[in-house]
Amino acid sequence: MLGQGQDIIFLHGWGGSIDSFRGVGEYFSANYRCALVDFYGFGKSALPGVLTLDDYAKGIEEIIAEYSMKDVILVGHSFGGRVAMLLASRNSNIKSIVLVDSAGLKPRFSIKKFCKKVAYRLKKALKMDVSKCGSEDYRKLSGDMRETFKNIVNFHLDYCLKDIKCSTLIIWGKKDKDTPPYMARRLRKRIYNSGLIILKGGHYSYIDCYGQFLAILKSYFGDICK
Repeated sequence: MLGQGQDIIFLHGWGGSIDSFRGVGEYFSANYRCALVDFYGFGKSALPGVLTLDDYAKGIEEIIAEYSMKDVILVGHSFGGRVAMLLASRNSNIKSIVLVDSAGLKPRFSIKKFCKKVAYRLKKALKMDVSKCGSEDYRKLSGDMRETFKNIVNFHLDYCLKDIKCSTLIIWGKKDKDTPPYMARRLRKRIYNSGLIILKGGHYSYIDCYGQFLAILKSYFGDICK
């Protein structure tokens, strides 16, 4: 926990840790109370078993309760954005969310991905080697973490966007290939009180355009914390 004032929780992406937003948290700690967290299974936080997105959201709710936080601002990158959206859709204690190249929406139909799924199922049925199937993130995992990953990526949040009533800022990289910009436009359309800013970077736009990202957040925080 860094600083004092309005509560801001920074939620890192899949494979990240407290360090992912450390520089941003330290920058804003001069005027706000900034919490940096390790999600279960990342950084120094242990994985207690096979988890769902709801488990990760409840973990953040426990932090909010433990530190008596009110009117919380959530800043989530990629996987962290998934958690932020779920929390904002059901928790009235969330004042605002900032979604940075967020995952969580159902992707468009892709012939290429469809063919890969068919090939995987066929190989599995024929008891062939499937160790090279799946995404790079998936192949790196094993045991409970792999099952957790499957739970996360197969759970889409399109259904709950209408329930997000808090102020929402969407920041996206123009060249993002992991969560393409069409997802940002979908979020902007379906979340009522939202705004969208497109940066020149990729999936890690907050790093690619670091100075611009800080300036955008500084202005945004200043407006909503008046």
